[in-house]
Amino acid sequence: MVVGAGVAGIQASLDMANAGYYVYLVDNSTTVGGLMAQLDKTFPTNDCAMCVISPFLVEVGRHLNIEIISNSEVETVEGNVGAFQVTLRNDPRYIDIDKCTACGQCRMVCPVTAINEFDCGLDLRKATYIRYPQAVPLAYAIDRSICIGCGLCEKVCLAEAIQYAEEPRKTTLEVGAVVLAMGSTTADPKRLDSLAYGKHPNIVTSLEFERILSASGPYKGHLMRPYDRKIPEKIAWMQCVGSRDINRAERGYCSSVCCMYAIKQSIIAKEHVSSPLDTAIFYMDMRTYGKDFDKYYMRAKDEKKVRFIRSRVHTIDPLDNGDLNVRYVLESGDIQEETFDLVVLSVGLSPSSAAVDLAQRLNLDLNEYRFIKTSDTSPVSTSRPGIYVCGSFQAPKDIPQSVMEASAAAAEATYNLSEARWTKTKVKDLPPEKDFSAEPPRIGVFVCNCGINIGGVANVPEVREYARTLPHVVHVEDNLFTCSQDTQEKIKQVLIEKEINRVVVASCSPRTHEPLFQETIREAGLNKYLFEMANIRDQNTWVHMATPEKATAKAKDLVRMAVAKAAYVEPLPQVILNVVPSVLVVGGGVAGMEAALGVANQGYQAFLVERSNQLGGMAHQLKSTWQGENVEFYLKKLIEAVQGHNNIRIFLETEVTHVTGTIGNFTTTLASHTGGAGPLQRTIQHGAAILATGAHEYKPTEYLYGKHPNVLTHLDFDQAAKDRDSRLLEAKSAVFIQCVGSRTPERPYCSRVCCAHALKSALWLKAIQPEMQLFILYRDIRSYGFRESLYQKAREAGIQFIRWDPENPPIVETLDAEAKGGGFAPLAVTVTDHILGRPIQIRTDLVVLAAAIVANENKKLFEAFKVPSNADGFLVEAHAKLRPVDFASEGLFLAGLAHYPKTIDESIAQAKAAVSRTMNIVSKQGILVGSVVASVQGERCAVCLTCVRTCPYGVPRIDPEKGHAVIEAVECHGCGVCASECPGKAITLKHFTDEQINAKTHALFCAA
Repeated sequence: MVVGAGVAGIQASLDMANAGYYVYLVDNSTTVGGLMAQLDKTFPTNDCAMCVISPFLVEVGRHLNIEIISNSEVETVEGNVGAFQVTLRNDPRYIDIDKCTACGQCRMVCPVTAINEFDCGLDLRKATYIRYPQAVPLAYAIDRSICIGCGLCEKVCLAEAIQYAEEPRKTTLEVGAVVLAMGSTTADPKRLDSLAYGKHPNIVTSLEFERILSASGPYKGHLMRPYDRKIPEKIAWMQCVGSRDINRAERGYCSSVCCMYAIKQSIIAKEHVSSPLDTAIFYMDMRTYGKDFDKYYMRAKDEKKVRFIRSRVHTIDPLDNGDLNVRYVLESGDIQEETFDLVVLSVGLSPSSAAVDLAQRLNLDLNEYRFIKTSDTSPVSTSRPGIYVCGSFQAPKDIPQSVMEASAAAAEATYNLSEARWTKTKVKDLPPEKDFSAEPPRIGVFVCNCGINIGGVANVPEVREYARTLPHVVHVEDNLFTCSQDTQEKIKQVLIEKEINRVVVASCSPRTHEPLFQETIREAGLNKYLFEMANIRDQNTWVHMATPEKATAKAKDLVRMAVAKAAYVEPLPQVILNVVPSVLVVGGGVAGMEAALGVANQGYQAFLVERSNQLGGMAHQLKSTWQGENVEFYLKKLIEAVQGHNNIRIFLETEVTHVTGTIGNFTTTLASHTGGAGPLQRTIQHGAAILATGAHEYKPTEYLYGKHPNVLTHLDFDQAAKDRDSRLLEAKSAVFIQCVGSRTPERPYCSRVCCAHALKSALWLKAIQPEMQLFILYRDIRSYGFRESLYQKAREAGIQFIRWDPENPPIVETLDAEAKGGGFAPLAVTVTDHILGRPIQIRTDLVVLAAAIVANENKKLFEAFKVPSNADGFLVEAHAKLRPVDFASEGLFLAGLAHYPKTIDESIAQAKAAVSRTMNIVSKQGILVGSVVASVQGERCAVCLTCVRTCPYGVPRIDPEKGHAVIEAVECHGCGVCASECPGKAITLKHFTDEQINAKTHALFCAA
């Protein structure tokens, strides 16, 4: 059972359901989607948030093995692991969810209005309502707290779904495990009087601003201020509202997400208006610590000209004309005043009272801020066995980390349930595919507004009417969100009623949405390859946002091309390929070992490959986690568990040299370098693979590192601390220098772990030598989440913090002989103090450098698996938000430092998440493959070997008996290289045939 239907709850439910379990998804709301459903766009890609999450909403809504129980609360959970009895209180909706057709007639006649909570009170809704247009389940509810019982909705409801007399009821469920994914809520800034929130409509929270920007929001995506609907010319964002405040807000922690969403909002706000918009962000530390976050920050600063002002605003004074006077103090001490049209308060996250009450009823340990308490080495396990946590109910975190933890919790929850896998699940009964081979094309075109992503730029009605004129088109319509569940159901009905045999959807990216639409048409009896998609958002309206007329013309071109190809597409068969029930894990560090152990605990074979002669990786050099847990003890136990597990085969001093095959059935060649005449070659077969190849610490060339024994990196420091090195024990002063090799032109990323590590190390030194002088030289202190407590303790302990700018970095020198003879410290660090505005010299015994985390060199390995890495050498995931553990190539997954710098608890969570994702493959006996593949016309093959030489996967071979090249459909990846290179045109790539491509090309250059 999963409690909470936000993005984390949805991901956990899908992972478990797709791996062979029946899942109850319980939420106290009338719909699923959580906080993400209220967002406008996501960063760093600026994707429409609803477009990103819609396929997942539809999938969870139509999944046979997920039962959504909305408007319900968990009252009790009794029993033990594998045999829990859960009591639910099901609150009435007053509208039968099974009978409701979401026609909206009840809402239209309802005479009562109330505050629209989904739009954060910026507009009104009826007493009979649905939360948002793409809601799942798509059914109305009645708010009886404001309903006057007039009976009008009952009279107009032809489905007879209204149930005024419905009462709360109790339900008992038997479940094997419980996952808590109840998310968090935003802080209420009303108690912060100086910010004047609630006293003036033009002071809004960040979530309210999301609704202002959203196409489905109160202003239909038009940027206006609430006071007078004026288009703002100056907007200010105030950071750390309700966070990093141990006094008034009583939340000492950092909420982790606020800096990035403020930057995102400032960029998107500029895109919403045609006139220049001045945007300013007032902040204390800019915490852009995630993957590509710093690049996004620099883009906002340099390209978008967002102003970043390091200051915590004291007072906001509303003016009579609706403007807002902001008074703040610069680091220099100068008092400044500015007038803004709109102020956005970047509010933090906190657990909801309902979530806290549930945790207390379940006797779960909470931390001081009432989030679920977990350990660094068991990041998704609660204090009660069998109950797990994920997402922002564990700690404030962003979407990718929430999704990772959701998959990790799914893996943990199913470890003890593997014997019951597939025993409770249902199988979808699809209608037989209709045979259209003897019929002419009948094409249906569905154009999406995508809120205002498309409709706010291109003239969608004009594109729709143009599509009606195209050959073979028998039906055209446009929708606000074509990916929503109600539109998907409508599409199925239209296909059946109008006997449509080809489908074109003009909307966003096939990368995220094509599988959704293909599944929809398959449920209507069409082969899923009788489908074509025109990307009129990413490739059009996002590119030509400033030229609507050209965007409209290009949309017509793209639709015309898609229709032309659709006329020639054919149904493609799929074959069932047996799945090899084992997983290859490459990398024997913490992430790799946790992944291998997770696979083994699920009951499947794991092959663990490590190119060094020992397991453990960088963790051998660490002393403790940020919470003080002993890494050496944890690592020893982990290695023992891995080495002693019957389902794990370990290959030390071994490398991957060659990989062939596809999802469910890979063959990998290993070369072991264990001495002897040469490497020992062996091949293994596996259904999936996890790459956890780790990273290493940058070895500085700056700050006298390697030239002076008392200049250490963080890992050097940890080793010295474990060894009780005299350099640490006898030092009277120490200077920590942050961002050494990180956030530079060569490495434009934050290494994420350094600030917390420096704080922890400095506190350790202070504990053993209370009189020791300690300095931390920083650019931004990025102690995100509960790590902020380390920063608080460091300040309380008297540790001095001095900020430096990259244009004027610190200088480390050795003092001259005379100074040494006088008993002074052997090192001197010169830094310009940001308060004094002048250089100061610190004489110190010890300098500790926060050296960057650098990706390991694995070019040959990544080429063998055909997986991408970015310019920094880190692996590139399939989708930054909702597929942070997957590669775009199916069957391959990633974890740990190979993905991006992260702490041990985050690496463990991602490793467990990768286990969950592999279970969606290896737990099945067979999977469907072999549709978009290359085929050979033997009579045209000249046996020139071009295909054999050019295929990056080594699939084509020459069959001596047949006398021509052969390409096995189950092995082909559908890349098309062989088809494009074949000089005799003997190879055809299905679904991308010459006829289909020529039709698109002709349509582009020969407009009808």
